[in-house]
Amino acid sequence: MEVFQQQPSAEQRGEEILQVFSVAFGELLSADPAAFKVKFRKMANSAFAFYRGSACLFYHDLEQEQHGGPYLDERTSRVWIHGDLHAENFGTYMDSEGRLIFNVNDFDEAYIGPFTWDVKRFAASIALIGYAKALSDDQITTLVRTYATAYSERNQALVTGGAHKQDDDEMLRFTLDTAKGPLLDALRSAQSNTRVGMLDSMTDIRDNQRRFRSGGGAIALDAATRAKVVAAFDSYMETLPDSSRRSRPYHIRDVVGRRGIGIGSAGLPSYNILLRGDSDAFEDDVVIYVKQAQIPAVSQHITDSAIREYFLHEGHRTVISQRALQAHADPWLGWAQVDGIGQLVAEVSPYAVDLDWSDINDLEEIAAVVADLGRATATMHAAADNKSGHAGLVSFSTEQAINAAIAADEDGFADLLVKFAHEYGAQARRDHQIFVDLFRNGLIPGL
Repeated sequence: MEVFQQQPSAEQRGEEILQVFSVAFGELLSADPAAFKVKFRKMANSAFAFYRGSACLFYHDLEQEQHGGPYLDERTSRVWIHGDLHAENFGTYMDSEGRLIFNVNDFDEAYIGPFTWDVKRFAASIALIGYAKALSDDQITTLVRTYATAYSERNQALVTGGAHKQDDDEMLRFTLDTAKGPLLDALRSAQSNTRVGMLDSMTDIRDNQRRFRSGGGAIALDAATRAKVVAAFDSYMETLPDSSRRSRPYHIRDVVGRRGIGIGSAGLPSYNILLRGDSDAFEDDVVIYVKQAQIPAVSQHITDSAIREYFLHEGHRTVISQRALQAHADPWLGWAQVDGIGQLVAEVSPYAVDLDWSDINDLEEIAAVVADLGRATATMHAAADNKSGHAGLVSFSTEQAINAAIAADEDGFADLLVKFAHEYGAQARRDHQIFVDLFRNGLIPGL
């Protein structure tokens, strides 16, 4: 499939981008234009940053595949997907069993849809990273093929290997014992972090009480707002798995507001809650964030009402999706509502370290990382199926369905991703330039 059979003019494409952005960002942009100025300046920094911040445009362009396409059938079009799978959405976390894991992260855009949408979004991101590192088209092709091969081989291994993908099979996880190269570097960096260090960067101890430090994005709350957040925290506690609950009640030491200004969180109100930890010692304190959950871009192009009606709200969708896609997820992961709006609730963890691409420049090292990310993608897709506890949404073995689809034309799978990566990578670079010109000339409404 060609992304655009006939290239629109820059003016036509600019109008299309503005229309898509208006639908996706309009309400939040109107509420907080300053946050979106920051978001858009970050997006203007590079074609990859633009791509990261414009998932809505990506799915707008892929909408025609909803009703068919290579490797898509009734089952493979209904897979739990990450929704924003690009090369920078991988990193470390501490799982519910106390182990540091390197895996896919950031599930804000997760939904049910065609599995090819995830792997295509990743493939195009590799084309953009490769271009920024001055790799040739042939080298980019090799990297995308490496990803496709690793993905399909891991998927096949999950079908034929005999072990259930959510078993404690260390070979399916990237840990301090199994990871290599930059993945191991990220895990070791996370291992060296401490909760005390994170707390010291966010809080002060005043009058023998730990409190959030003023400034740095923290917003003091009035009594009414604080009461809403505390009430949301109380309801959130009921959404935690039994294994995450404890007999000793949690004591809230402090609450502050925050407002997202990142590429993905612009305009979304959020709150940080400082909790007394497992002991009275200050070093055991825990920081929890409560963040307004967003509408996933992919959901605008999936018409199945049964999927939408499965979720109570966007916070519930985000949490259920992450728990389905990520084995042994954050034990603090849960949901709540503030003013009737769904919230994602989780720990501000000192052990979260993102994969840093800036120092990954050797072609062989890039290829090794890409292969590992292909394996991680396949394992993620396989985790969320009829055995994940949500058979009402996905009532079949995901890995078997995907494996059967790819096996029908395995060589064509890599060809599909290569073709898409080059075409959409080029399109994203053109779109980035169009966007920058719109932004710097004051042509984005509301800014």
